[in-house]
Amino acid sequence: MNMLARTLIGTVATVLAGVTVSHATEGWIIKDSPHSVSETADRLEAAIEESPAKLVARLDHQENAKSVGLDMSPATVLFFGNPKVGTPIMQVNPRAALDLPLRVLVWEEHDKVRIGYLSAEALAQRYGIQGADEAFGNMAKALNGLTSKAIAKEE
Repeated sequence: MNMLARTLIGTVATVLAGVTVSHATEGWIIKDSPHSVSETADRLEAAIEESPAKLVARLDHQENAKSVGLDMSPATVLFFGNPKVGTPIMQVNPRAALDLPLRVLVWEEHDKVRIGYLSAEALAQRYGIQGADEAFGNMAKALNGLTSKAIAKEE
């Protein structure tokens, strides 16, 4: 069994252990957050800063909409990555750079706060990448761990 398959099985086991996760269409992994959009994004940013990954940018779509007189529900995207993980993927297919660094969306939908991202498996399929199982496995593990920290309930 390859690294990606083991990581995906681990993610499923985490889901069955009680983390609220739903696999939406198009390869998204979506989790519900008990925190506001802003607090969830802040918690994700803190988790990223404690990890080997580096935050590249934080984009608040609601604030940008307000700046031009438009209104929308809260939605924030955090861009982050780790070259040790992303580079082997881009070496196999440079077009994967379009989706790297990684992006995680935190948004409000139907009075719920959600955090979601494109799964590592979906990225591998999107770019037809084979031979980077370890990198995709590390990516899946990092995305699950960081987003789980962001939505963890206060102790």
